[in-house]
Amino acid sequence: MRADLEVLPSAGVLADVAAGQFVAAAGDAIHARGAFVVALSGGSTPRRTYERLAMEPLGSRVMWSRVQVLWGDERCVPPDHGESNYRMARETLLDRVPVPAANVHRIHGEDDPAAAAALYEATLRALLKTPAGPPRTAPGARIDLVLLGLGDDGHTASLFPGSAAAHERTRWVMAEYAAAASMWRVTLTLAVINAAAEVLFLVSGGAKAGVVRRVLEGPYRPQELPAQAIAPSNGRVRWCVDAAAAAELGKGSP
Repeated sequence: MRADLEVLPSAGVLADVAAGQFVAAAGDAIHARGAFVVALSGGSTPRRTYERLAMEPLGSRVMWSRVQVLWGDERCVPPDHGESNYRMARETLLDRVPVPAANVHRIHGEDDPAAAAALYEATLRALLKTPAGPPRTAPGARIDLVLLGLGDDGHTASLFPGSAAAHERTRWVMAEYAAAASMWRVTLTLAVINAAAEVLFLVSGGAKAGVVRRVLEGPYRPQELPAQAIAPSNGRVRWCVDAAAAAELGKGSP
């Protein structure tokens, strides 16, 4: 698997570049259609990106009133829980920019997982004007930008190796118990992620070097490495990786 890959010298530079790409994608979408739909990621690497977006000069370059905020996945915990992806994004970004509360569409991790997944699929379908059927790739009917991280086991969002959600083709959102994390998760499925206009992976740290190499340069085994299955049908996938996470690339077959 080869992708649009940018290797940055540090995690700080990665955050700067990723925030700049967010601003550019927002500007393009809002100019073209009057709205920008973004799905945020959890984790430590996006945190820095969100902090950059909340500060000047970038914060005022986004027309936040036109931004619709989604999440790629959520842990099944209350919104004020320390492990909540929503809480992290709210504290680092959403509480610090003028995005209308009505434009923030969180996954209700405190609810029954299956009910939370069904409600979130209904939310996505209403937002993307697709009441039934598969996701569409028409402008305005898909997510403009999906931010993703990469787990040590090759998972992304909450699409874990061997999980049913990593193979789902009909449902847009699923709840599944993640044994590796010992908790329930609600996640977007490949069907809706791969309909997005752009997917941006953010990966930093030497602990990720091995899995970055396996995903980008190893054999195509999406059952073992769900991140390999991220391939927008009418869009692009980009990787922003810091030097530590890229350290094993180009060293021969994994």
